[in-house]
Amino acid sequence: MKIGVVVHGPQIVDSGHAQKFIDFLEEYGSVKARLGGTMGRTAVIDAHLEDKIDISKKLFPSQSVDIFHQEKYDVIFLINYGKSSVTGHAFGYKVYNNCQDQPPLIQMERPGEADGSVVAWRSDLEELARDISIKRGLVMVSPDEIKEALFKEEPCQEVSGAVCRKIAGASPSENIFVNGIVIGKSNSSKVSILAENGIITDLIGGDLKQHGVEKLGKINLEKAIIKTGLLRKSQVNPRIIRSNKSKHKFTVAFVNHAAEDIYKFKNVDLVVTVGDDTTLVAADILYRFNIPVIGITDGDLDKVVEEGFKTKDSLIIEVNAGWDDFVGLEVFLKLFNNQETIEVENLENFKSKLLQIINEVNSNYKLK
Repeated sequence: MKIGVVVHGPQIVDSGHAQKFIDFLEEYGSVKARLGGTMGRTAVIDAHLEDKIDISKKLFPSQSVDIFHQEKYDVIFLINYGKSSVTGHAFGYKVYNNCQDQPPLIQMERPGEADGSVVAWRSDLEELARDISIKRGLVMVSPDEIKEALFKEEPCQEVSGAVCRKIAGASPSENIFVNGIVIGKSNSSKVSILAENGIITDLIGGDLKQHGVEKLGKINLEKAIIKTGLLRKSQVNPRIIRSNKSKHKFTVAFVNHAAEDIYKFKNVDLVVTVGDDTTLVAADILYRFNIPVIGITDGDLDKVVEEGFKTKDSLIIEVNAGWDDFVGLEVFLKLFNNQETIEVENLENFKSKLLQIINEVNSNYKLK
């Protein structure tokens, strides 16, 4: 039997359950695993599992499932470790419904927890799912049970004239991410997002962060990637991948509020980031590749990871509140010439030019 495994999120890797389950599935046939999502990639690197879990491409979980299905795999496992069974099951429901042609999908959710479960998203897989649930000490949960739990007390039923999306499993005082941007904080366990003409207008059960909404811009709310809480809550020992970087020219990249795309810059020499959360996440990821960052921030930090790391020689520049985007744009236009990456001969000279531009725009800045 050809078995595909889609690994989602850092917690399933950090907990050790991803490797254990992949090894376990080898009793049933040949197994191939690939990542679905972005934040799990760092966890795979830290766990030295790149040879076991393919992290070479940035894919949504449903895309990873579809690829296995197109490759004629007999069964595909989606393994996840949500912060609750509600969020985990909601995630599985969303993935399955975003897939093409009803793939042969079984979800393993929160192994190691008392409510750890197995879900056969297609009825012809129930026998296999039940066998695995017994062997792994997990409970069987049906898709019908999940749908019933998800759609009862639907706050969106009370809203008309806008696109409304319920957030399953939210807890009070959690960051709400839409496509990697924090757009607010929950103050309730019943949270929904409203959007009109692609722009988020309200956060029912939470406090909307207008600056985050502006950064996010126009979206398709029904297809958007929504997360709550911390992007990675485990306390880890980060793995640093060393490389020989002695060269005559250096590549510098610019990242503006898009930290989840940071892996494509793992071979550059320096990254300039804009935004507090972007800088925190980008610096943490790039620490694994020994790449320093220059972060342009304004002190508007939401806690998005439990603990962040940054490479030696990184520099954090805090400008006046609300000015990070404007200052970043000036740097992008004047120093990067509208290019995502540039080559420079001297990194210290580059830093001096960057600080000079910032000083001209916003002289009241702090270096951290």
